[in-house]
Amino acid sequence: MSQVIPEGWFVTSLDTIASWGSGGTPSRKNAAYYGGNVPWIKTGDLGDRVVSNASEFITDEAVKNSSAKWFPKGSVVLAMYGATIGKTSILGLDATTNQACGVGHPINGATFTEFLYYFLRNEKDAFIAKGKGGAQPNISQALIKDHEIALPPLAEQKVIADKLDELLAQVESTKARLDAIPAILKSFRQSVLAAAVSGKLTEEWRGNSELIGWQHGLLADFVMKPTYGSSAKSDNEGLVPVLRMGNLQDGKLDWSNLVYTSDKEEISKYRLNAGDVLFNRTNSPELVGKTSIFRGEREAIYAGYLIKITCLDCLNPEYLNFHLNSLGAKEYCRTVKSDGVSQSNINAKKLAAYPMMLPPVEEQTEIVRRVEELLAFADKVEAQVNAAQARVNNLTQSILAKAFRGELTADWRAANPELISGENSTEALLKRIKAERAKLKPVKKTTAKKAKA
Repeated sequence: MSQVIPEGWFVTSLDTIASWGSGGTPSRKNAAYYGGNVPWIKTGDLGDRVVSNASEFITDEAVKNSSAKWFPKGSVVLAMYGATIGKTSILGLDATTNQACGVGHPINGATFTEFLYYFLRNEKDAFIAKGKGGAQPNISQALIKDHEIALPPLAEQKVIADKLDELLAQVESTKARLDAIPAILKSFRQSVLAAAVSGKLTEEWRGNSELIGWQHGLLADFVMKPTYGSSAKSDNEGLVPVLRMGNLQDGKLDWSNLVYTSDKEEISKYRLNAGDVLFNRTNSPELVGKTSIFRGEREAIYAGYLIKITCLDCLNPEYLNFHLNSLGAKEYCRTVKSDGVSQSNINAKKLAAYPMMLPPVEEQTEIVRRVEELLAFADKVEAQVNAAQARVNNLTQSILAKAFRGELTADWRAANPELISGENSTEALLKRIKAERAKLKPVKKTTAKKAKA
């Protein structure tokens, strides 16, 4: 360990502060081994600070006839295999584990559960780096036991654990608040669209709550005949991109993951013009009806699972895009869709029958301006939230790293020198534990005979 350690700390290994073991998997061929009352913890059960239940249970017979072992409540479990390496939780119950779990039970007087748990969380990247193997890397118990730790005195360990409890609880609270914002923004966007298509958004602009000049009708009344896209096979390379259902995202076009065509006849027949609105006619029940607008970003055609809508002069394409992304339109899609095994479909005839109210062109323009302004605000907030979430996600590891460099307890050490020095130092503590453990070791018979002689 190259870092300079604080006064009173001592570099040792995990083997000196915890007893380590792992379990096993009873034979799956024996049905009598499964479905019992013995909790059997696997790496998939790890993740929360405390594991309070198991996803699978085995029988007492399974424990007797396999390498599955009991570990006491308060032990700390560390995932040793595959993508879960370094995942850590505290056992909240007496339980058995499988062989992918390394389990450390703190040695009394050397450390305690919460400190060991936080230390192992801090070392996750180090364990991952030590993983050996191909597609499924792993770490061994021997590697865990040999892993170094700069161990603080016992009193300071308690202070570190308490500070981490407090700070990480604040981080989780902040994270929870941030995680709730995307749903709020989604609701806000839908409220904006609902206000737009109902006339409420421009009520003040009109100077009247009545929908003056608004026309009742069907989509077919305001657009040219909707048309289906190309069913020809696309290529990974070519002259012109072919927009597919995956390119329609939240009313906009996502220009990633494109396929192409070089067929001039296809390009001529299905070429898009700025202002064309694309409707996803076939998709999963939840996604059928996705709509986005083509703004002439680049030359493109559209694939067969999409329907192109070209507006007449009385209908602003941007307004139509907002209308077809509103909750009212989504409800219409749910009502008229035809369901297959895993796909739903809305044909051009059903799309054309979509009922809508159309404001005068001037009011449509004002609605579009206001909606774009409000959605841009929501997008800005979302970008800020994403940046904040990234910082918060990094904050946990930063706090853990500071804790195990002694930075969180520097003032405490300065105020309590007697608790980190002399007999209270980690080195003195470990020497006493080592001596006590040596006394408990059984005396070999050969040694006893030599002593008598």
